[in-house]
Amino acid sequence: MPGLQTLLRRVAIDLTPLRRPHYRRLWAGQGLSFIGFQLTTVAVNLQVFDITGSSLWVGMLGLANLVPLIVFGLWGGAVADVMDRRRLLVTGAVITWIATLVVLLQAWVRLGNVYVILAAIAVQSMGFAITSATRGAIIPRIVPIEKVPAANTLNFLVSSLGSVLGPLLAGVVLARGGYTLAYLIDAVLFSASFYAAVRLPHLPPLGEASRRAGLGLVAEGLRYIATSPVVLMSFVVDLIAMVFAMPRALYPELTEVRFGDSPHAYAWLSAAIAIGAVAGGLFTGWVGRVRRQGLALTFTIAVWGLTVAAAGLVSELWLVVTLLAVGGVADLISATWRQSILQLHAPDEMRGRLQGVFMVVVAGGPRLGDLRAGASASLVGLTPAWVSGGLICAVLVVVTGLAVRSFREYVPETLRRSSPSASPDRPDAS
Repeated sequence: MPGLQTLLRRVAIDLTPLRRPHYRRLWAGQGLSFIGFQLTTVAVNLQVFDITGSSLWVGMLGLANLVPLIVFGLWGGAVADVMDRRRLLVTGAVITWIATLVVLLQAWVRLGNVYVILAAIAVQSMGFAITSATRGAIIPRIVPIEKVPAANTLNFLVSSLGSVLGPLLAGVVLARGGYTLAYLIDAVLFSASFYAAVRLPHLPPLGEASRRAGLGLVAEGLRYIATSPVVLMSFVVDLIAMVFAMPRALYPELTEVRFGDSPHAYAWLSAAIAIGAVAGGLFTGWVGRVRRQGLALTFTIAVWGLTVAAAGLVSELWLVVTLLAVGGVADLISATWRQSILQLHAPDEMRGRLQGVFMVVVAGGPRLGDLRAGASASLVGLTPAWVSGGLICAVLVVVTGLAVRSFREYVPETLRRSSPSASPDRPDAS
């Protein structure tokens, strides 16, 4: 059936970036290590809830993550613009690995101290901030510029796959081996990411090698964002999505209240959003061809908020998981567009700083969402906190996204070039 084959080629995910050995290793290492990272995330949330019996303390894990993410995400992005990005990626990986070993040790000796866990997670967040900002700035250096959206989709897809396998693995590991085994598996899997970083070529800065990283470079990056409405709005809509609609901190309480405190139910809840992202990601060949990406991004995030709100109203596990999975499809698509906007909207010497801010927003937003959800549930109860967040997200993102003309009319430069009537509004960033 030639027609069906043509359709599948147009919508199937683009795998051509995997032909590049450096990218392929980085992608595979990220995928394996992210399984362990998600395994630890699920285990830590449950361990803190076991120790304290409070969703607010689970939400405090978000705060422990947030401060290092902001500080070291911005700093790491600035450093990535003035030093060898391979060296910085290896340094961040070592920091992350050490923090994982501390989490493993506290579980092994049965310390049961929530403050030690929070401190270790804060250090782990520091390493994560550095590596994430640096990895995002590396991608346009190791794949052709026209393949950056496809590479971003593959990155988000493998991360989503880890977000499925990690929580599902956690359901088995926590039921049979406990927290120590979960953290041990994370430490072992992280070696793949470290190996990929070591095997990268040297990636010295192209434009600002003589400058030192510091507040000046960070301020330059923030000024660039502030004067670029499209870039700024890509951050704003993501913050709306994560701060108001992310329900992750409520999973332990929902499991206890509705599903009999079942580890397997908790695992399925933790994996649900990523399940949708993986399923939807296999058919994202069309994403890079959407022209009005700002407008599409706005309504995609509104879909995310509405599906999250609906999930908070149902009591059957399969239906909660299904609705969250639909939200996961929307989340993957929106993440691909937002990342591509940043990587293709700025010159290479600015990419590290923009990726640092992107990482702060992408990783910090859900942590703020954890804190909001946990605090709201403590004040108004589980269901009102969950549902109201999703509804507020949907309404606020539509109002905000449609209010900025340059954002709602944004078309990527790679697509504008194909239109003879279009004229670029910025220099070529390739």
